[in-house]
Amino acid sequence: MSLPGFVTLIGGADGIRSLEAKGPREAGGEVPITTDAIFQIASMTKAVTSLAALILVEQGKLSMDAPLGTLLPELAEPRVFAGLDSDGKPGFRAPSNPITLRHLLTHTTGFGYEFMSAALNEALGSERAAPATLASLNLPLLFEPGERWEYGISTDWAGRAIEAATGQTLGAVIDELVTGPLGMVDTGFRLDDTQDTRLAPLHLRGEDGALAPFPIAFGGGAAAEFEAGGAGLYSTASDYFRFLQLILNEGQHEGRQLYGAGTQALLTTNLIGDLRAGAMESVMPMMAHPYDPFPGMDCGWSGAFLINKEDGPNGRPAGSLAWAGIANCHYWIDLANRQAGIFMTQVMPFGDPEALAAFQAFERSVYGR
Repeated sequence: MSLPGFVTLIGGADGIRSLEAKGPREAGGEVPITTDAIFQIASMTKAVTSLAALILVEQGKLSMDAPLGTLLPELAEPRVFAGLDSDGKPGFRAPSNPITLRHLLTHTTGFGYEFMSAALNEALGSERAAPATLASLNLPLLFEPGERWEYGISTDWAGRAIEAATGQTLGAVIDELVTGPLGMVDTGFRLDDTQDTRLAPLHLRGEDGALAPFPIAFGGGAAAEFEAGGAGLYSTASDYFRFLQLILNEGQHEGRQLYGAGTQALLTTNLIGDLRAGAMESVMPMMAHPYDPFPGMDCGWSGAFLINKEDGPNGRPAGSLAWAGIANCHYWIDLANRQAGIFMTQVMPFGDPEALAAFQAFERSVYGR
């Protein structure tokens, strides 16, 4: 197996049951990865940001269904891509529906990712803002808000809504509402010098199958103009488990209730009706392969997680919650058996066959498959 080291964790509502580190810290190296390794968790950030937003909804500081244009003027007059004209130039129209927090948290806004969407690349043409700048968030919509599910920058905008509603940075709000109360001391948008020594290096698999160093920061690093609610957090497996355990315990942590039953319902219930979530295309093979976590299955989406409506092929029961990060980190929350699993590595592109095989083997081992 040609993989950098990875960390796996399985735990329940009562705590961690197994935490293991396997393989080298760097591909081909001799120093082993450790269970306290820090990873760029990329899109695993989204669920943490989503929970912070839902807690603010519970507190009356945000609304799920009010138009967000009042709070975020940048979203007051979005543009919907209407295709290319006869000269090959992109056309746009105004949407009929305003953008709401519900759209952002369920990825039904119409925002996409450039590396996943050919249509978005057509809409942008040569107008490309630098990554991690505020201008990079000003993308056109690919469809009417609420029309379908499309994975993209919606949670970054949810982070901006959190900042606008509170007058604080996203990191400060997440620390106040989620990571601080949970004791997630290794989770944040920046690393201190001590934490930096535990950062697992990122790798890129080339066309020849070999792994090479790929030193990028998904949140944009020190030059970022905003804290990316969709991609910017660093964390460890044991830290992130504290977050998943909170969902298993319905918002309770060490005798303190961090959120109520209404928020738990928004976290665990399908909010997109008959729309199908989960399947993603790719137009940039260096970043991601086309990926469908449950091929042929009708999956839903809550206010933070993918929901498999049928039993999964590797043991996960129907009604479980899950998502992943682009460097092939994965997690799931099994509500039926009150347990959660985490697989963390640092290799690109997303959907790397060897990383995916290792994750699936881990899940099968948990369920005795």
